[in-house]
Amino acid sequence: MPDPILRSYRPADAAAITRIYAHYVRTSVATFDIEAPGEPAMAEKFGTMAAKGHPVIVAEQGGEILGYAYASDYRPRLGYRYTCEDTIYLAPGMQGKGLGSALLGEIIDRATAAGFHQMIAIIAGGIEPSIRLHEKMGFHVLGTFPHLGRKFDRWVDIVHMQRQLQPETALMRE
Repeated sequence: MPDPILRSYRPADAAAITRIYAHYVRTSVATFDIEAPGEPAMAEKFGTMAAKGHPVIVAEQGGEILGYAYASDYRPRLGYRYTCEDTIYLAPGMQGKGLGSALLGEIIDRATAAGFHQMIAIIAGGIEPSIRLHEKMGFHVLGTFPHLGRKFDRWVDIVHMQRQLQPETALMRE
């Protein structure tokens, strides 16, 4: 079977993205959502990011969405406008096949082209494969926040990582 195609998000992708995300809400501490948002909420979230010019991509193979990634606002205040936070979710069974690396590499490239200066990764639960993936792609661990969230009747740590996208002298988008 051919390699997955990485392409920009389309509104028709919302159903598949909603299913993938719901899996992690039900089974993982990768997200602190306790209830999965419905398709309308996910479509609005992804449409808003795309309308802002933020990179939002899916990995597609044979018409099936195998994963998705995006770079969203790190914080809403204007002073953070050059910093983004990456997010990657893979369909069940797609881990360990290089898809996360492909999605993260593409998001880094697109976020850089969009004018972002820094990218932050916030990884819950010390999920080691995610930490290793980000380290492989040039992220550095900034620190661990112990017991920052609670899910499945346990406290969960959060690891913060960062990667510079643009040199300090790069022109800023305004």
